[in-house]
Amino acid sequence: MSKVSREELRLRSAQMQIDLSDEQVEQLARYGDLLLKWNSTYNLTSITNADDVLVLHLLDSLTLVKTFDSVVPGAATVMDVGSGGGLPAIPFATLRPDVSIAMVDTVKKKVLFLRQAILELKLKNAKALHTRVEKLTHEKVDVITSRAFASLRDMTEWTRHLLRDDGCWLAMKGKVPEEEIKELTDDIEVKEIIPLTVPGGDFERHLIVLRFKAS
Repeated sequence: MSKVSREELRLRSAQMQIDLSDEQVEQLARYGDLLLKWNSTYNLTSITNADDVLVLHLLDSLTLVKTFDSVVPGAATVMDVGSGGGLPAIPFATLRPDVSIAMVDTVKKKVLFLRQAILELKLKNAKALHTRVEKLTHEKVDVITSRAFASLRDMTEWTRHLLRDDGCWLAMKGKVPEEEIKELTDDIEVKEIIPLTVPGGDFERHLIVLRFKAS
């Protein structure tokens, strides 16, 4: 099995103005390797090549780290819904130990993988929950994130009871989902749409920032 290149991870992260420590490089690369190892049995991702894991998963997830503080300054609690194999949550938790993050998924084998990754990477700020997010009882969080989870309307409707009144949803999307934006309920608005750039990535990516409208 091929492994994620530590050197490429460091170089491409630097191109994103993200300066990784040796420990962070190793943690992120180990996570990528773990994803590839478990994928053959657990079907965590359709991506099976280490170079693609680096660009399409790790670096793509780091775009959230890069934009987080400017979009939601002071946020201390995050919930990632439809976490799957842990993207963007595991890379985010690795680089932001000051932020508490809960990962939620309905597929038991994926939650088992997430818990193993949390254990092996020693992520004290992360936890994985096996449940349907719309049925989840949890203290409200500052930010809810998603990547390839659901339409904007479904994401916001299923999780509105989990977000603080002054919180934000951060949805990682490809092209700007104009039709999904039109379908949002009247009490939710788009705060910002941020183009994201991934070094070596030949694809379109946007971060859609949503919030409750002021009453």
